[in-house]
Amino acid sequence: MAAGPLDAIVEIPGSKSLSNRYLILAALGSRPVTLVGLLRSRDTDLMMGALRSLGVECDVDPAKSTTVRVTPPASGTFRGGQTVYCGLAGTVMRFVPGLALYADGPVRFDGDTQAYERPMKPVLDGLEQLGARIEYEGEPGFLPFTLTPPTALTADAPASAPARSITIDSSGSSQFVSGLLLAAARLGAPLTLTHDGAHLPSLPHIRMTMADLGASGIGVTMAQGERGDGTVTWHVTPGDVQLPERVVVEPDLSNAAPFLGAALIAGGTVRVPNWPASTTQPGGLLPEYLHDFGADVRRTDDGVMTVTSDGVRSGAVHGLGSFDLSAAGEIAPSLAAIAALASSDTDLHGIAHLRGHETNRLKALVTEITRIGGEAEELDDGLHIGAVGLDRLHGEVMETYADHRMATFAAMIGLVVSGVRVTNVATTRKTIPDFPGLWASLLAQSAH
Repeated sequence: MAAGPLDAIVEIPGSKSLSNRYLILAALGSRPVTLVGLLRSRDTDLMMGALRSLGVECDVDPAKSTTVRVTPPASGTFRGGQTVYCGLAGTVMRFVPGLALYADGPVRFDGDTQAYERPMKPVLDGLEQLGARIEYEGEPGFLPFTLTPPTALTADAPASAPARSITIDSSGSSQFVSGLLLAAARLGAPLTLTHDGAHLPSLPHIRMTMADLGASGIGVTMAQGERGDGTVTWHVTPGDVQLPERVVVEPDLSNAAPFLGAALIAGGTVRVPNWPASTTQPGGLLPEYLHDFGADVRRTDDGVMTVTSDGVRSGAVHGLGSFDLSAAGEIAPSLAAIAALASSDTDLHGIAHLRGHETNRLKALVTEITRIGGEAEELDDGLHIGAVGLDRLHGEVMETYADHRMATFAAMIGLVVSGVRVTNVATTRKTIPDFPGLWASLLAQSAH
């Protein structure tokens, strides 16, 4: 528990989303790229391991492990006959198969047992439409599988090659679209990608992919409702894929959510330095959301994001009412922790896709909130969290479901609910190399 109001500075490691996109784009290029401030976590290490399997060199600076030099294969062709181990990393299992299109032989993909439940089919359907052959070892649309690249598809296809088109339903994850857009960068021909589904989650993540492709020399445009039926279409213009020689990775703004959110729960002030003035990260919406809960939020001229609150015990933190979180669903667990302790109700909408994340996060959040005496239930597209008062809540052993964001959610609850213990907090290594150390430092910096 927090001993009192906080007065802390927390430095957040690099963005996982940007780190893994930069690694993919560096591998797709023709010249080495040095990535500075790269997140070093299980997910990014899995991505580098996947790229190494395909013949990409990822050299870690011995003096600073967050600086990595990525050298693509000199031939421009990735190495086939390999098994790529995805762990539980959605970006690895949904982005790397697109690179296998340009391999010289079949590539097998496998991962953690829990990864077998994460949907893959839309991105694989799209790759099949480009000529790849997918052989599933278990249930179609899920790991493990082997991708055999089309013999006619090469990395040096002429720019005059005929345009290609793909149609998928990306309602389950924005990563399906991002994975196909990244794959299209090396087609050497124009591509039209159409999402035809009921919902498109986390559009900011797709815009991030588009911006990163643009920084690599690949033009991507997006049009909504071209058919007048809610479809979304992207047009990819071919070019030479190449990131700048040196790329600096922004802090992971979504990973700042537990720390900045701690200011609302425990009270006091938490500061995160190096906050960008503008960003493509969905986590960039976090300050606005914390303000909606009742916090005082400001960014200084030198890039320090500062959040101040009187804390939930004061009654100053209120719920969000009916709230559309579709633009930044990945921070739902952190917002749910605040909502469970707030003085009024919150309904989070637009996050049905969280049922297909590392675990079914909606079900997990309901289970853990009710476990400690709170009120929560699943909605068709989200979560209802009722205000019950802090005196109704009690300590329990909270489960994490091998999900890093469920672990940080439980840690946030434990700031003001006595007796909370968290199982397998080490799962936070997926995106935060030393969450326990950062959390301990946060608590140690309490106001005196």
